[in-house]
Amino acid sequence: MLGELNILENKLAQLVAQTKRIRAENHQLRQDLAEALSHARQSDDKINNAKYRLENILAKLPDEQI
Repeated sequence: MLGELNILENKLAQLVAQTKRIRAENHQLRQDLAEALSHARQSDDKINNAKYRLENILAKLPDEQI
């Protein structure tokens, strides 16, 4: 009986340790995702800004007449 309790205690300790590792990993993954989303938004802003500037430049060019 005591041996079975020791085995159960060890398994429970392993489960607790694994849960802590997974929580830490999930926390890091959430941070990484937030950073990636921020970079994606910044890239979208840069692309939209470049598109707007290019459209303004093209609008100022004279029309070609064939």
